[in-house]
Amino acid sequence: MTTATTELRLTPAAGRIGAVVHDVRLGGDLPAGTVTAIETALYRHKVLFFRSQQHLDDAEHEAFARLLGQPVDHPTVPSADGRYIFELDATKGVRANNWHTDVTFVPSYPKASILRALELPEAGGSTVWANTAAAYQDLPAPLKTLAESLRAVHTNDYDYAATLALTPELAENPQVAKLFRQVFVSTAFKTEHPVVRVHPVTGERSLLLGAFAQRIQGVPSADSKALIALFQRYVERLENTVRWAWQVGDVALWDNRATQHYAVNDYGDQPRLVRRITLDGDLPVGVDGTPSRLLEPTEPPAVAGLVPAEQLEEARLGA
Repeated sequence: MTTATTELRLTPAAGRIGAVVHDVRLGGDLPAGTVTAIETALYRHKVLFFRSQQHLDDAEHEAFARLLGQPVDHPTVPSADGRYIFELDATKGVRANNWHTDVTFVPSYPKASILRALELPEAGGSTVWANTAAAYQDLPAPLKTLAESLRAVHTNDYDYAATLALTPELAENPQVAKLFRQVFVSTAFKTEHPVVRVHPVTGERSLLLGAFAQRIQGVPSADSKALIALFQRYVERLENTVRWAWQVGDVALWDNRATQHYAVNDYGDQPRLVRRITLDGDLPVGVDGTPSRLLEPTEPPAVAGLVPAEQLEEARLGA
């Protein structure tokens, strides 16, 4: 029996990426047709925004997430309250103000992320998303050919203080250091991904880079950085982006396989608290069909994101 798809009322948020979804109350009880419509809109617009979702608590956040896929914990950071919640609290120095795709330092990184705003500064604290499929399409033909031939190493083990442009107070704060070094890098991962991945649903090609991409395989260091910067510039072009001014209760849902995002650190010492759930992803493949692969650790811990969830479940069952 085929489920009828609900017609959503959408307002484009920018020319190439993003749409606001109206008249939908998120939760675990959404009709199947509405869920299908949300997924369809997500693949088209890459990021969806839902206003006035203050009714969501952690349990309902998770219940909604389960309608779209299997929630997964962060590979190294413990979840909040045991509900797959990854909390970003600016008062504790957690400010991801760099361009990145979530958790690409593991092979099967999340397919989607769902973020809700709980506490916000009086001004500032917006988030910007970029359409990495549009960025690929913008490449001149010779650069497309080059990008499709390259593989990049992604890792969670790098200089966060420098990359995140933390203030000296935060960079030298022992709590921040503990978070980034003892927690976030409690296991140091290195994964090789294609620079151009093929989306498993839409078939679109997109650039797979961001802050976790540290070098290009087989290319000297200086040239490697230059190549990453060259392709990353196409991602960050303003015409490929949408900037969202948060309100408390807002929810953003994005296709993590076709976007990067940047949380703007422009609000000083004011509080900013958001909570995220990510959904288990698939193993990326390049244009030539070669999949991503884990480089380190050589004997990885049993965490989600290293292989797809169904394979982990088969292993647990002895299949």
